Order: sequence, then C-alpha cells, then structure tokens
Amino acid sequence: MPVQLKTLLPLFALFILIFLIARHFLIPDSFGKYGHYRADSMDEIAALPVHYAGKSLCIECHDTEAEMLALDQHAGLSCEICHGPNAKHADDYEVKEFLVKDGSRKFCGRCHSINAARKLENVIQVDIVEHHPEKEKCIDCHNPHAVWEIKE
Repeated sequence: MPVQLKTLLPLFALFILIFLIARHFLIPDSFGKYGHYRADSMDEIAALPVHYAGKSLCIECHDTEAEMLALDQHAGLSCEICHGPNAKHADDYEVKEFLVKDGSRKFCGRCHSINAARKLENVIQVDIVEHHPEKEKCIDCHNPHAVWEIKE
C-alpha cells in the first residue's frame, strides 16, 4: 500500500466519524418521518397565530363590494389577495391595519401582465406598459371589485 494512502485513509475515516457524530446531534429525531421533512414542524406551524380572516368574514360587513365582486372576473379570489391578512380587522372593525393596494400597474401586473405560462382563458393579460400609458394606475379606469365597469 502506498504511503499516501496510509496517511489519507485514517484522515478520511476521521472525517466520516466527525460527520456521523455531527449528523446525529444536528438532525432532529422527527426528520424523515414523512419523507424529507421534519415532522414536528407541522405542529409548530399549526401553533402560529392566524392572520387571515377569509372571504366569508369580509362579505359579512362589506356586502356592497361582495355583490359587485360576485359578478366579476375576480369572484373566485379571496379579498386578502389584494388587501392582505385581515384577521385583526375581522375581530375588531376599528383596527385598520390591513393593506389597501395602490392599484398600480406594478401591483395589478403581478397577475395581469403578459406571461406565456398563464392560460389566457383563466387570466386576462395586458401589456402593462402599452395599455393606456397616460394612466398611472389601473384603478384610474377599473374598479377592482367590478373590473369591467370602466370609470369615466
């Protein structure tokens, strides 16, 4: 056996031993129970506070917007997609911490800019740069709760 191997083999074995010891202490016991995941993470995530209220709570108070939205292309979307998590507001209507999106081209363009990966029959796509460039915001013309209702 060459001298180089006599030196390298014990070092290689030592690295493997250090790796196995570190792996034993660093990998949680629940890792691998459900595939390549840490099973305890599901309980930890379930224990986190709820931030989203859901569309059903929104329409209890905001019935006018709900009626418009029910007839619109956005009917299948949750209110919180545009307005952010609203559990605090749903519990206490005085809390106004929810987001009101600005209706900008950048925000609306996240869904409506031209993207070959999206089906045209599912999402209306426009060239957000060329589509009425004189208007700064989409909500200058479109009501987000009734998109086809064009403002004058």
